[in-house]
Amino acid sequence: MKAHRFTVGQTVSFSRSGPPRSAPRETFKIVRLLPAEASDQQYRVKSTLDGHERVVKESQLS
Repeated sequence: MKAHRFTVGQTVSFSRSGPPRSAPRETFKIVRLLPAEASDQQYRVKSTLDGHERVVKESQLS
């Protein structure tokens, strides 16, 4: 299994799945590294804008 590309504390951009949106990409801070799902690493991230947290896949981050 491949290693996580991002580290705890790092700020990343999140790209939502689905049709392209006109809103700018939101930035999040990595809170925790999670196990992979279907060979795509997962992360617990926290919004730098409003503080909400979510779980995202590595393929959605840059």
